[in-house]
Amino acid sequence: MEHTQPIRAAGAVIWRHGSTEPDIVLIHRPRWADWSFPKGKVDPGELMPATAVREVSEETGLTVRLGSALPDQHYEVGDGAPHPKLVSYWTARAVGDADLTRFEANSEVDEVCWLPLSQARQRLSYPHDAALLETFAQASYASSPLLVVRHAQAHSRKAWRGSDSKRTLNGSGGRQAVALSPLLAAYGVRRVVSSDAVRCVDTVLPFVNANGAKLGLESALSEKAVDLERIRARMQRALNGRSRVAFCSHRQVIPDVFAALGLEPIEMAPADAVVLHRAAGRVVAVEHHRAP
Repeated sequence: MEHTQPIRAAGAVIWRHGSTEPDIVLIHRPRWADWSFPKGKVDPGELMPATAVREVSEETGLTVRLGSALPDQHYEVGDGAPHPKLVSYWTARAVGDADLTRFEANSEVDEVCWLPLSQARQRLSYPHDAALLETFAQASYASSPLLVVRHAQAHSRKAWRGSDSKRTLNGSGGRQAVALSPLLAAYGVRRVVSSDAVRCVDTVLPFVNANGAKLGLESALSEKAVDLERIRARMQRALNGRSRVAFCSHRQVIPDVFAALGLEPIEMAPADAVVLHRAAGRVVAVEHHRAP
């Protein structure tokens, strides 16, 4: 039996505070005469959260930052020989102008609107979208993300001459660092805390330079100067805060970071990112994004 790879797409359930319940963004597609959530196909080499943010911008004119992930949708599309489709969704909040003033009607989307959640439920055209909205209503959609990043691929430790802290990324690692930038941007990261090792700094520098995020160096996150008390104190402050922050460190140190956050270790390859969604001082959801 032939196994067909599904079409991959991503989108978001966008919300803002309403008078008595959250307001939700819906789009109208004239080709299908339906009301649904903004979504679209992934571009080659693009990570799914970045796809969701880009598609939201293209279809609504809104700039959003992602919250926690929602369940994937699986269904078939096309006539004659239907093709499987897999759509990944996130909760998302609009940044800046949320009044849809940048939306321009086109052949794909001719109307966009904010509706109170209960009215959005009635307006949606498909049962699977209505079910997704019910899941959203029960989710911690107001949580705030904290990211843990393992540095990208670096030159071989054995082949490197000089201080290990000065060891740089190799060609693949440099490309991974560039590809990570849209992922951190998708979650609205405004501050990055990195080990002072060059390979960690260079992993997050493309994002910092492109987005104007603040960069701080933390020697306690380095391999040679691990300070468990300092790591615990910093992680507890981050866990109890709401700042959208990313921490970049090493394979040997990251288990201590997870322990300080009260989590079991997560095996991470170079340039992997783990997104921890936190609310009221506790982790409410976890996402693991593989290296681009």
